[in-house]
Amino acid sequence: MAEKFCTFLLDGHLFGVPVENVQEVLRSQRVTAVPLAPAEIRGLLNLRGQIVTTIDLRTRLGLPPNDDESSAVNVVVRTVDGAVSLVVDRIGHVLEPPAASFEPAPDTVPAAVRALVEQVCKLDDGLLLVLDTERAAGVVAAA
Repeated sequence: MAEKFCTFLLDGHLFGVPVENVQEVLRSQRVTAVPLAPAEIRGLLNLRGQIVTTIDLRTRLGLPPNDDESSAVNVVVRTVDGAVSLVVDRIGHVLEPPAASFEPAPDTVPAAVRALVEQVCKLDDGLLLVLDTERAAGVVAAA
């Protein structure tokens, strides 16, 4: 059986994470800044009593800042260290591409992105970059 991916857009690129890693998707949330935190840590949010670190995925991937954050979405993913919120531009769909369409990330993918991408999937209308949620949230352990 093929794996399902929750997809989202960042700077026009389609990313995906395995559906089983996604706890929930939230509209833009009020975040409390953390003094002296790394630039990619946007802050902390209170998710029904659970304190969740929020990571600006654009900054983490070395992408330019988003001029319009009104449509930003929080994708809360489960990691070995607990829930982490990834701020993305826009949520996509759930896709279930065939297993044969996956391959390692090509050298044309920027190094900062390739470091966090497990593999890519060729779709009819583009490329799906499969994000490694543990590595993407790895800044939390370093903070």
